Amino acid sequence: MIKEIKKLANNELDFLNLEDNYLSIQLSLDGFSFCVYNKVHSQVGFFGIYEFDNNTGSPFKQLECIKELFAQEKLLQLNYKSVFVTHFNNLVTQVPKPLFNKNNLAPYLHYTVKVLENDFIAYDELNNSEIINVYIPFVNVNNFLLDTYESFDYKHSSTVLIENLLSQYKNLEGNFCFVNVTAHNFEIVVIKNKKLELFNFFSFSTKEDFIYYILFTAEQLNLNPEEFELILMGDIEKDSELYDVVYQYIRNIKFYVPNDAALQLNGIASHSHFTLLNQFK
Repeated sequence: MIKEIKKLANNELDFLNLEDNYLSIQLSLDGFSFCVYNKVHSQVGFFGIYEFDNNTGSPFKQLECIKELFAQEKLLQLNYKSVFVTHFNNLVTQVPKPLFNKNNLAPYLHYTVKVLENDFIAYDELNNSEIINVYIPFVNVNNFLLDTYESFDYKHSSTVLIENLLSQYKNLEGNFCFVNVTAHNFEIVVIKNKKLELFNFFSFSTKEDFIYYILFTAEQLNLNPEEFELILMGDIEKDSELYDVVYQYIRNIKFYVPNDAALQLNGIASHSHFTLLNQFK
C-alpha cells in the first residue's frame, strides 16, 4: 500500500516543456520521495513524498511499491537530463581514506552491519575530505531504475549530508551536532574542530528514544548540552513533541538554514529534505 504524504508543484514553472530538468530520488525501505529541478530557471518544479506499508522491511515489498508508484506517477516516466538517487538506510560506515581498500569492502561493514555473502557493496568518496562511505545500496531498486532511465548516479544519503555540512561549516568555530529526522529514524552528524567527528543512524519509536540517543551521543563525545549547538533538520517542527523533549535538555537549538534559496518550494520547510534537494549542487 502506498500513502501519499505530500505532493506540491511550482505553478510558476512549466517544467514539463523545458528540456533542462533534473530528477532527484530518495529511497528507503518504507518510503520514496522525489523532486524535479530545472537548472535553467534554478527552481524546484515538483515535490512528492510517499510512504509504503512495509512493516517487515522487505526489499521485495519495497520494489513492488516503487513499481506501482512509477506506473501511477507520470512525472517518473519522463526522460530527464540527469537522474540522481540516494539510498537512505543504516547499512553504512565511514572509513578513513588511508585505510581504504576498494577490493576488500565487506570487512568494513562487519562490525556494524549484517552482511550476506551475495550482498553488493558500494562506496562513495566524500569531496574535500579523507573519508570513504562504504554501504549496501538497494540493488533491486537500482536495477529497476536502470531499466527505466538507462543511466543514473547514486550515493548513500549520508554522503550528500556529510559533504554539504562539512562544506558549509568547515570554517566555523565550535561544536555542531546535526540531527536529520524522518518518520521513524534519524541521522546524526557531529562536526568538531571543523572536522567530521561522528555519523550515526538511529531508529526510534518514542520521544524518549529520540532524546536518549542524542544525549548518549553527546556524552560519548564529551559534548556539554549547555554549550554545543544542536541543529535540527528533516521531519521535525517547533510545535512537535520531539522538539519539546529536546528543548528540555539542550540549551542551544536551532533549525538548519540552507545557503541556497533556489532549492525551496512553498509548502516545504526550508530545513527539511536536505539530501533530496542538495543533490542538485
